[in-house]
Amino acid sequence: MRTPNPYTPGAGFMPAYLAGREKLLEDAEKYLEAIEKGYPQQSVIYFGLRGVGKTVLLNAIEEIADNRNILYEHIEIKERKNQRSELGYFEQQIANICKKFLHAMSIKESAKSLLRRAIGVLKGFTITYNPQEGTFSAGVETDGIAEYIGTGDLPSDMTDLLVALGKAANESGSTICFFIDEIQYMKEIEIEALVGAIHRCNQLRLPVMVFGAGLPKILKTMGDAKSYTERLFRFEEVDALTEEAAKYAVREPAADENVSYSDEAMNKIIEVTGRYPYFIQAFCSAIWEQCDGDTIEGDDVEKALPVFWSDMDKGFFMVRFERCTKREKQFMFAMVKCGELPCTISNVAMIMNMNVSKISTFRAQLINKGLIYATGHAEIDFTVPQFDGFLKRINPGLELD
Repeated sequence: MRTPNPYTPGAGFMPAYLAGREKLLEDAEKYLEAIEKGYPQQSVIYFGLRGVGKTVLLNAIEEIADNRNILYEHIEIKERKNQRSELGYFEQQIANICKKFLHAMSIKESAKSLLRRAIGVLKGFTITYNPQEGTFSAGVETDGIAEYIGTGDLPSDMTDLLVALGKAANESGSTICFFIDEIQYMKEIEIEALVGAIHRCNQLRLPVMVFGAGLPKILKTMGDAKSYTERLFRFEEVDALTEEAAKYAVREPAADENVSYSDEAMNKIIEVTGRYPYFIQAFCSAIWEQCDGDTIEGDDVEKALPVFWSDMDKGFFMVRFERCTKREKQFMFAMVKCGELPCTISNVAMIMNMNVSKISTFRAQLINKGLIYATGHAEIDFTVPQFDGFLKRINPGLELD
C-alpha cells in the first residue's frame, strides 16, 4: 500500500478511530464533571483481558481530564519479582506524583496554608518510605509548619497524605485524578492503603478520585483488601467489541485514506480477530502492508494471514510465554489439552499426572505473572485472547516433556 499505514498496533497506542467505547467515555466525563462540582464519586476500575484496549481507554479519559483542567498523573505499575529490591517502589511513585500536584496548586494564594501542611505530610511520607531522599522542594516554603512524622504503617500514612492533598485541592479549587494502569501488579498492602485513603477522601467530600485498569484478577484482590470496596469503586468490564463497533474500527482508518473493504474481507477480519481491538489493529496493519488496491478483498486478507500470525507469535504471544518456567509452560499446555476453556484445575492436574496441591504453586505463579486468571470456583483461563491457538502452533502435539 502506497499511502501511510493508518493502523497502530502497540501497547496503549491510540487508534485512528476509537470504536465501541463511547458509553464508557461519556460516563467518565460525567464522573469528572460531578467531582469538579464537589460531589464525591466512586473511583473506577476497568478490567478485562489483554488486548481489549484498557490502556487506550485510560489515555482517552486523561485527555478529557486535560481538557477540563483537572490535575492528573499516570502511573503504570510494574511487575516486581524481587520484593526486597523493590521496597518503597509504589510509595515513591505516589510521593512523586503528589509533589507534582502540590507544585501545580502552589500558584494559588488561597490555599497556601493547607499546601504547606500537605507538603509537610508529603515530606514525612517520602522520608519514611524512601530515606535516601531526605530533602526536596515542591515550590512552597514550609517554614513554621510542624513536620509530619510517618508511622511506617502504609494504610495510615497513605490516608494522611491523600487527605492532606485533597484538602489543599479543595481549598484551591482543584480536582485530583490518579490514573493507574496494570493495577493488578499492586501488592495487597498497597491496594489496602489506596482503597482506605480514597474511602476517607470520599467521606470528607474531597476532590480526589482514581481511574484504574487491570486484568480480571483485580476484582478478587480489591475485594479481599476491604469489605466496602464494591461500594467505593465502580468495576467496568472492557471486553471484545460488538460486531458493529469492530467494523467501524476496521473501516474508519482506511476510509481516511480512501480505501474500503469488501464484505468478504470484513467478515474474515472479524472472525480471525475475535473483535479484540489490538488484534484488529495488528491484522489490518499486516493486510495494509500486503495490498495495493483501493478495495481490500478476501484474497488480500488470506494473503496477510500468515504474516499476521507470525508477527503475533514472535511478539505479542512469545514475549509472555518466555517469562514462564518449564513447569509453568507445561501447566499451560495441559490447560489447552483439556479441550475446552475455561478448564478445571483438577483436569490440568490429571493431564500433568500430579495432584492438585502440587500444581497449585504453578497456578499461583501464572496468575501473579498475569498469564491466567480464575474464572470461577476451581476454573481458570488465559488472560491473553487466543493464547491457546499460539500454544498449539508452537507445540502441535501439546507435549508436556
